[in-house]
Amino acid sequence: MAVNTQATIWDRVIEPEREDLSPDAARSILRLDFRAQDRERMLELAAKGQAGTLLPIEVAEAEEYRRAADVLALLQSKARRSLKRLGLS
Repeated sequence: MAVNTQATIWDRVIEPEREDLSPDAARSILRLDFRAQDRERMLELAAKGQAGTLLPIEVAEAEEYRRAADVLALLQSKARRSLKRLGLS
């Protein structure tokens, strides 16, 4: 039996392959983004990760950002597909 990771559970909830969002909902989702301070923190964590200097708590923080980015990517994929289906992309 496959392990249910947070990513696979969100994939089943969001169903990014279904193109069933209204244009307004899809456009709203496409406007979602990380704040500048979060993007800066992600870059900082990535640099420390490449340098091999991440503390254990920072490893966990980086993983949380990755998980949030994965969910956002699933939502935005569904939004783009929904707009494309309607010829509005």
